[in-house]
Amino acid sequence: MNPVTLTLITTFLAATIRMATPIALAGLGETVSERAGISNIGVEAIMLSGAYFSFWAMFQTSSVALGLLAGIAGGVAASMIHAVLSIHHKADQTIAGLALNFLFLGLTSFLFLIQFGKTTTLPSIEIINHVKVPLLHRIPIIGPALFDQDPFVYLLFLCVILLLVLFYKTEWGVILKAVGENPRAADTAGIRVHLVRYGAACINGVLGGLGGAYLSTVKLGFFQENLTSGKGYIALVTVILGRRNPLGVLAAALVIGSAEALQIRLQTMGSAVPSQVFAMFPYLVTILVLLFSIGKSQDPASLGVPYERNKR
Repeated sequence: MNPVTLTLITTFLAATIRMATPIALAGLGETVSERAGISNIGVEAIMLSGAYFSFWAMFQTSSVALGLLAGIAGGVAASMIHAVLSIHHKADQTIAGLALNFLFLGLTSFLFLIQFGKTTTLPSIEIINHVKVPLLHRIPIIGPALFDQDPFVYLLFLCVILLLVLFYKTEWGVILKAVGENPRAADTAGIRVHLVRYGAACINGVLGGLGGAYLSTVKLGFFQENLTSGKGYIALVTVILGRRNPLGVLAAALVIGSAEALQIRLQTMGSAVPSQVFAMFPYLVTILVLLFSIGKSQDPASLGVPYERNKR
């Protein structure tokens, strides 16, 4: 194979994985939540919160660890607001999720303005570097794409494996499914439905917060208003396309990530076509693949339905 072609393929695969990583992380978090019966379309808010607070912490401390912890905390805080509204107050989960998105869009913009003021130059941080896996990164084509990446990519692969095991090989996975399918029966069997759902919401916050942190600490190195630009909604699409299976979510994220990597490649080729046309390409692909999936999704029976224990 021509060395130039080989380089192009390798670069494209690496870019696809990088573009897919934040979407897949957030999608995996929402997968856990939905399998427990909580539909949180506020993934955009979770990612936005994670992106802002991870950036803020790294800017203040220059510590990667503190930045990631702050991103996780921000994501969990956003997710738990939705959990309290949905589980404790029995609010409509869709409305609560939309409200959450608007809340954190305004809140993160306000906090950024308070912290950094109005400026023509965005404050920036040093992005997290790639980590090469010894020997494996030398494998042709897939080596640089899979084993010369930032730590978030390796974390994503680890999360996919862990969730596959937890969902299908452990008692916790059975409990999670039971709560999502028939919370009444699960409650009768002694399972604490609300506790399981709060736990699932917390995991959603952790993974969604990390997805947002990726954008500000790895991909960009800065924060700006509406940084996520709809990636939380795209993560919701990966959950539907992946049928709440970790491998399916990852595959769907890679398809959408390849579209984003392609539009970046097309923009760099100096085409006369307006950049906005290329920018909408990933979203167009998302809509098309979602259309082809209509009628094929199998939602948990109690997804989005508040559960209230019978009073004794």
